Amino acid sequence: MLKFVNKLFGSASSRHIKSYSKIVENISYFERNLKLLSDAELKNKTIEFKEKVANGSSLDEILPEAFAVVREASIRTTSLRHFDVQLIGGIVLHKGMIAEMKTGEGKTLVATLSAYLNSLNGKPVHIITVNDYLAERDSKWMGEIYKFLGLTVGCINSNKDHEKRIQEYSCDIVY
Repeated sequence: MLKFVNKLFGSASSRHIKSYSKIVENISYFERNLKLLSDAELKNKTIEFKEKVANGSSLDEILPEAFAVVREASIRTTSLRHFDVQLIGGIVLHKGMIAEMKTGEGKTLVATLSAYLNSLNGKPVHIITVNDYLAERDSKWMGEIYKFLGLTVGCINSNKDHEKRIQEYSCDIVY
């Protein structure tokens, strides 16, 4: 019976992915226009988004343009461009769901999308890694994207003293 229902209506996952594919189309629309912006104009998008959120816009409303901004900033800073499937992964993370990805599929890059978006409300975003090495590596590597967009990046590891931890925890993005 379950197979029949899934065949008729699709699984919950396939319905989510279908709806997220429409968001990816919107992201691509914004991306075309963002390529024409100067670095300063692209950086100013963070201020624009923060003002929109402060004035009542939801994160979901600004998601397509914000993800496009991160995608373009990533190209300019790391030479990495988020694939469409990675954009879907970012949407899944933003929605508070689990995105299962294999080694080498770009989890580190995917996290930049939802981390940036969720930092726009002024609350720090914490990205958890499995060890100090990855926290340090990712905060430096992906930190280039965040810093380009005007955010601060911190890294907590076992070697940090109490005073340094307090300073790191005050950043927009904390690994």
